[in-house]
Amino acid sequence: MNRKARRAAAKQAGLALSPAGQSNPSHGASADDVYAAAISQYRNGAFVQAENLCRLALSRDPRHRRSLVLLGDVVQQGGRNKQAVKLLTEALALNCADAAAHDTIAIAYQALGRRDEAVRHFTDAMALGLRDPEMLVKQCAPVAALLKCLSAAWPRQPTLAELFGAADASTLADEALLLALLQSKVVHDVELERLLIALRRALLQHVIAGGDGSDADYLELFCALAQQCFLNEYVFACGDAEQAQVRQVQDRIASAVGSNVDVAPLDVIVIASYQPLHSFTLAHLLPTRSWPNVVDRVLQRQLREPMQELSDRLNIPSLTTVDDSTSLSVQNQYEENPYPRWVIVPPITPTTVADYLREELGESPVVLPSANLDILVAGCGTGAHSIDTALRFPQTRVLAVDISRASLAYARRKSRELGLTNIDYGQADILKLAALDQRFDVIEAVGVLHHLADPAAGWRRLLSLLRPHGLMLVGLYSATARQSLNAARTFIAERGYRATADDIRNCRHELIQRFGTPPFRDFSSLSGCRDLLFNVMEHEFTIPQIAAFIDANGLSFLGFTQLPPETKKDFRQEFPATGAWQDFDAWASFERKHPLTFGNMYIFWVQKRGDV
Repeated sequence: MNRKARRAAAKQAGLALSPAGQSNPSHGASADDVYAAAISQYRNGAFVQAENLCRLALSRDPRHRRSLVLLGDVVQQGGRNKQAVKLLTEALALNCADAAAHDTIAIAYQALGRRDEAVRHFTDAMALGLRDPEMLVKQCAPVAALLKCLSAAWPRQPTLAELFGAADASTLADEALLLALLQSKVVHDVELERLLIALRRALLQHVIAGGDGSDADYLELFCALAQQCFLNEYVFACGDAEQAQVRQVQDRIASAVGSNVDVAPLDVIVIASYQPLHSFTLAHLLPTRSWPNVVDRVLQRQLREPMQELSDRLNIPSLTTVDDSTSLSVQNQYEENPYPRWVIVPPITPTTVADYLREELGESPVVLPSANLDILVAGCGTGAHSIDTALRFPQTRVLAVDISRASLAYARRKSRELGLTNIDYGQADILKLAALDQRFDVIEAVGVLHHLADPAAGWRRLLSLLRPHGLMLVGLYSATARQSLNAARTFIAERGYRATADDIRNCRHELIQRFGTPPFRDFSSLSGCRDLLFNVMEHEFTIPQIAAFIDANGLSFLGFTQLPPETKKDFRQEFPATGAWQDFDAWASFERKHPLTFGNMYIFWVQKRGDV
């Protein structure tokens, strides 16, 4: 791994965001002051001085986490990987949500040849917000060589032997960040996507030609590829010739099963790279055989877990009926394509709602709720949001509802895996939730109201379930930010693409060919692309529309949230007056200058007045 890139990643993840401080702390300076001086030396490349200052800071406070993380980074760069692991393990014991510590300890583990630990910590670092992991993967020498080989051969598709002439499988499989990325997050980078498509196609041809794949590194790499294909729901375009070859492999597996002979692991992995194993006709027979651990992990994710979800759907309670025509259409979309498919939960430090809101809305005049709160997550989808809430606020009771049983089954399985006991799930149509015999202190409705036939009516229904002074987190599509979708939508309409799996694959392939890298991240999975460009119902909003609703319904606006630090800084520089954070006119002016301020969606907190 490129050391300069890794050091930059650590800084981006938050390692070097503290003030520079003085390079020579005074006698008796605090650990924080000494650490600030250490950071200054580190930034100047004076690693010996940075190390000495870190040790000085730790002599004054042995639990000074930032000094442990910085010292771990310095000694790791000096090749003292075992010492780095020890220091960073101490840091993570103090705060398991430190992305920089996870990132650096992963590098140390990789250098020690402990690939599984490296993958685990890289996965946590990405879940916690490690920036540009795809760029870092592309800078790995073996991946860069593959990209170069692919570019040189274009438009001809190189064979597996040609590709691995540039970088063999063992070298690739040693890149723990690559394995972590493929198994835990949908890849968005178009160059990497083309490489993965080429690897998948070359692997298929290799297997058709009778090539061997019993080598452990071979399996490790291609099992990770199969997991990526499952995560993105097989969004890669696939030609007729490839599909015919996949059927040949399917027939070969069927023949082996029928003759009661061994099935080649790589044959199974090829199928898993082109379709989910639970959809394969003979899938139920695969777990009865003996497999290498890495293949069994693919069976777990692609076969056993989906079968658990399928059987669990009947156990989900119905809190309301679903019979509105628009609701039924939306339900059908998310039954077919639960969104999003996710794997990893970032390490979360438990807190209280009051403390969390103080950090999020420090400027806002908010009446903080009491302990033992009831929280409703409306439109929980596959559970990423509701599970985050239940983990972050363990002393609360969470009810999560959605219209899609497929999505709820996914969320329930993930909740069971995490051992959560403070969250319940139910199927419901938000438009009918007013009849629910329960009231809530906090309601979270992010990414759901704009899919209702009448978003304002749905919002009012939810407000009727909110206790006096209750808080509501709302997320609504931004009409300004989503103007970037207009060209793609026009293209889809002109070409007559429909919301079928094959049409979505072919459509996004053509969009990439025409427009290059799309300006939106949800484009990289089948359900994401359908949600983004083929949704059966969606509305977009402006800041004045949001302001009008809040004013008409007796709410207090507490401020926008989940904004990047640089956006917050820029806004405060442009609007330094007290109260500007709750000023819609200021935000509307800021958005006109910076149209992508809110990304895809406005996310904000409101509070119900006690007399409403």
